[in-house]
Amino acid sequence: MSETILEAKHLYFSYDNDQTHSLNDFSLKIEKGKKIAVMGSNGSGKSTFFLCCNGIHRPSSGNLFFHGKEIGYSRRELLELRSNIGIVFQDPDNQLFSASVYEEISFGILNLGVSKDTARQAVSNIISKLEITPFQEKPTHALSGGQKKQVAIADILVMQPEILILDEPAASLDPKHTDIVRALIDQLSDNDMTILIATHDADYAFAWADEVVLIHEGSVLKSGTPLDVFSDTEALARTNLRPPSVLPLFQTLCRKHILSKELPVPRTLTELEQRLEALPDDAKKASSK
Repeated sequence: MSETILEAKHLYFSYDNDQTHSLNDFSLKIEKGKKIAVMGSNGSGKSTFFLCCNGIHRPSSGNLFFHGKEIGYSRRELLELRSNIGIVFQDPDNQLFSASVYEEISFGILNLGVSKDTARQAVSNIISKLEITPFQEKPTHALSGGQKKQVAIADILVMQPEILILDEPAASLDPKHTDIVRALIDQLSDNDMTILIATHDADYAFAWADEVVLIHEGSVLKSGTPLDVFSDTEALARTNLRPPSVLPLFQTLCRKHILSKELPVPRTLTELEQRLEALPDDAKKASSK
């Protein structure tokens, strides 16, 4: 039976002097070990929800539960919460403050009260694991966008959180560094970490996620498997999203009886291409018409 690791119940939140709710009766259950893509229009409430998850924002009403225990807001409770639920901001410059990369990654774990020797070993391990060693002594302001993302993720992972939240992890990255960050996310996913990602990339969400959550005007509009969510054209229209590229192509090929709709839906264009390459020659000719 799946374990609920994080649950939001009827959350409301408004920013100062804002008459509208950024979160409006927001409720969601997160299961342990799941990969979850959180999607919606700009301003829909994705980032606000994330900031509530580790106590940066406190909802005006409603409740958040971590492992079934309601989240508290004392200094001790917040420190414990933030060591277990880590968030990587969309802009890493909002997260990096120390002079060097090594000092930056050391900062959070030292604040947890561990010994310097324990912190030193943990920092060395994460630097090696995330391939940060070549630039560990560099000042953080001199890093590329992709390197800053790596360091921001290392900041969180060194504390060994149970949940990792990434707000638009590919934002402002070139294709090369997007691939680096996504490869790192895949590596973490393989270790059964619970990961939440905010993204506008339907192709990536469809290929990567176990569950997709659509947020609209501060509430959960729909959640479910990627196929279930991306098949709901009305929900996609309300959140200004398009289906992943592979889905309409696969549906068209099924309508033409080139592929069988009884087979699992391919998650990527590469997988679809492999299906087509495996067809008999006469079926390949039909698919090219």
